[in-house]
Amino acid sequence: MTYHALSIAKHGGKVNLIGYLETPPHPDVVNSPNITITPLPTPPRRPPSIPFILFAPFKVLYQVFHLTLLLAHTLPPAQWILVQNPPSIPTLAIASLICRLRNSKLIIDWHNYGWTILAGTRGRNHPLVALSKRYECYFGRLGDLHLTVTHAMARQLRNPPYAITQPMIPLTTDPPPSSNQSHPRRPAKRPSNASSPDAERALVPSILAGTTRLIVSSTSWTPDEDFSLLLDALVQYATETTTTSSTTVPILAVITGKGPQKAHYMAQIARLAAAGRLPNVRIATAFLPFADYAALLACADLGVCLHMSSSGVDLPMKVVDMFGTGLPVAAYCGYESFGELVREGGNGTGFETAGELAGILGRLLGERGRAELEGLRKGAVREGRRRWDEEWDSKVRVVMGLVS
Repeated sequence: MTYHALSIAKHGGKVNLIGYLETPPHPDVVNSPNITITPLPTPPRRPPSIPFILFAPFKVLYQVFHLTLLLAHTLPPAQWILVQNPPSIPTLAIASLICRLRNSKLIIDWHNYGWTILAGTRGRNHPLVALSKRYECYFGRLGDLHLTVTHAMARQLRNPPYAITQPMIPLTTDPPPSSNQSHPRRPAKRPSNASSPDAERALVPSILAGTTRLIVSSTSWTPDEDFSLLLDALVQYATETTTTSSTTVPILAVITGKGPQKAHYMAQIARLAAAGRLPNVRIATAFLPFADYAALLACADLGVCLHMSSSGVDLPMKVVDMFGTGLPVAAYCGYESFGELVREGGNGTGFETAGELAGILGRLLGERGRAELEGLRKGAVREGRRRWDEEWDSKVRVVMGLVS
């Protein structure tokens, strides 16, 4: 949504960018005279004592009130209302209603399906999942223009139960952060706001020398990204040192992001380290500002993506960020649209089990894998050169009537 706003503003459009202001916005958004940031109040968190099925309606009503007030009263009418889906509830319904009342047109940017994400935590037989699916299918048909992150998603949305007939544009190039593209390989300056223990800082010289390999994984610490895959793979990788005559290359694994399961896995990591099950492997976590995250990716040897598509047809945008720095990836591949972004042996490689990921780490990060890893890096650099501006201008700009 940030880059949609920047593209519209670049062509002279005036943008109100609406959302939860929980992290610093992209600097280009802050500095654009054509973009106004309008924050939404963050909804309250569910107390552990209140069941989800009781709290969910209250949260939705809270969001309905604030979003309706903002779109129907506070802000002037817009020519277009562009929403990202998910979240679906209540955004699709409110945006559809406001478009009819204020003579606006609705663009839905489909990144995934809200009901499949909910099913991942509540189960597909949960009554709220069935309700969410019906809601999303109905209001999804009310968009005047639809953008999708993959061709597979566009095909799926044309068929039941969605059966969307309006114009649909697969916009398959999401932008890497612009600051990513200029970072040289292994910059001498480490991320400025990355507060790390002395033990991690002491590894910097060996990382720059290539004797310790740096891998980075970004996760939301939620059930739809099974972090145990990476953790089990690192344990298996480390086991090679103690059960065979070979010695694995030391790894520093930096995990970025924040989310509800972080504390659970951090405790598990601490137990494994204390039990001596992670020799030659050190795991650190960080939540970094935009520029520092880009710099960290530029320093790394390999990116690891644990994204498991709930719909089977979305794409992990964190891989786009990695390609933007020329960072090859090892990514979970057990879904239909995986090949639209990651080309096996071209810019990365796929895995479905911890054993497969451990094998990839052993193969690519060792001395014998340097040539293969360098080949994947060149493929990632080529992928990172795909330009958002070119595709957006050719597919979306004209439809929106932006002619400058």
